[in-house]
Amino acid sequence: MNTKNMVSLFALILTIGFSHQAFAAEEVSSIARGGQLYDKWFKVVGADKPKNTHPAWPSSNTKKKGNATHRCKACHGWDLMGKDGAYASGSYKTGIKGLKNLQGASNSQVIAAMKDSTHGYTGKMAAQDFTDLANFITKGQIDIDKIIDRKSKKAKGDSAQGERYYNTVCAGCHDKSGLEPKDMPPLGKLANKNPWEIIQKIQNGQPNEDMPAMRAFDLQVSVDILSHLQTLPKE
Repeated sequence: MNTKNMVSLFALILTIGFSHQAFAAEEVSSIARGGQLYDKWFKVVGADKPKNTHPAWPSSNTKKKGNATHRCKACHGWDLMGKDGAYASGSYKTGIKGLKNLQGASNSQVIAAMKDSTHGYTGKMAAQDFTDLANFITKGQIDIDKIIDRKSKKAKGDSAQGERYYNTVCAGCHDKSGLEPKDMPPLGKLANKNPWEIIQKIQNGQPNEDMPAMRAFDLQVSVDILSHLQTLPKE
């Protein structure tokens, strides 16, 4: 092999190596999928819907039972603040702490907790599922009080800009009115009632549905979309 060919081969190897590194370093899609698992892991992985109430569900809460109690968000909240956030009251009040302290923690710490006797998820998800969920908890948390006013529930976004995003990306399925599909409540109603849930849906997508996740884009895009949703019809 002459020098010219050796240089070309070396350049190709470097290119492939850098491309592989770039691909391996991509975690945004894992975080978004982890957000869906946090929402409803059994739907994402195609498992049977749990019928029993989770053993760790507090007996003080009699308003929820069955599969609803197996969702991570049921205990720790859409804002991941648990008893200190939106779930300090209401039908999902459990007194369980949030997960804010795990932002920046190691994945192994989070995975160990998911597999412990309290959570009991050993054998219920694959290794990649645990990794994606851990990535969401350790790397994917957002400072939700900076983008949603807790008292008024209003998103701190540009609704006019959000309308452009929504009409381009979302209206194909939800209609410009936000009243589609008919088997779900109007988006205007959901966005005003529980904006913490909706911002997570916008960021990560709906479990096991063909809904695009906006997490790869600047967070403000999702906030603007949420602001627009809050202007749509509630019924």
